[in-house]
Amino acid sequence: MSELNGTMIEFPANGGTAKGYLTKPENGTGPGVIVIQEWWGLVGHIQQVADRFASAGYVALAPDLYHGESANSPDEAGKLMMALNIERTEKDLRGAVDYLAANASGEKVGIVGFCMGGQLALFAASKNARIGACVDFYGVHPSVKPDYSQLKAPVLGLFAEKDAFVNPEVVKELEGALQGAGATTDFHIYPEVDHAFFNDERDVYDLAAATDAWNRVQDFFGKHIRSS
Repeated sequence: MSELNGTMIEFPANGGTAKGYLTKPENGTGPGVIVIQEWWGLVGHIQQVADRFASAGYVALAPDLYHGESANSPDEAGKLMMALNIERTEKDLRGAVDYLAANASGEKVGIVGFCMGGQLALFAASKNARIGACVDFYGVHPSVKPDYSQLKAPVLGLFAEKDAFVNPEVVKELEGALQGAGATTDFHIYPEVDHAFFNDERDVYDLAAATDAWNRVQDFFGKHIRSS
């Protein structure tokens, strides 16, 4: 893993504090983006994704939703994901959004999540009007059921054709539910790639799909966050 540019911080949340990885552009400021972990936890890969956002001009905060725990195997990750306290997580994410709203530029904050984090990004956006753009990378969590009627931010959805968790039929149902609730959506299913194709530390990583997805995210946040 390459050297990280940010640092772990504490921010107010849930009547106390939560921790997260904060990283900033060279000039020290920019629009805010919340980066939400996969089911593995706040691991190096997610911190590096946050660093990429900082290099692109954003103040990025990746909250530690497992509060110091992480997983190395799918079994461990599944247990941590299912043990996640959703009510506490919503408050942690609200605290992260509030922190960025006070310490980054712009009226709105962006949010992006991967795997479990993709579903949590939708959930957070449905709970917080300060979120002005939401990116869902192949989001899945059986216990997280956002109220899409409360989601006002536009949604960019990035999915994989071979995903056993979020297959194209599930993606179509999600897009229909969002649009039916009045949300603006821009969904893409990448052919011949699998769940977690954006994670360059996994054997399912696909450079072409990940590069295209990153470019779409930059265009999306550039339109909805940088211009706010």
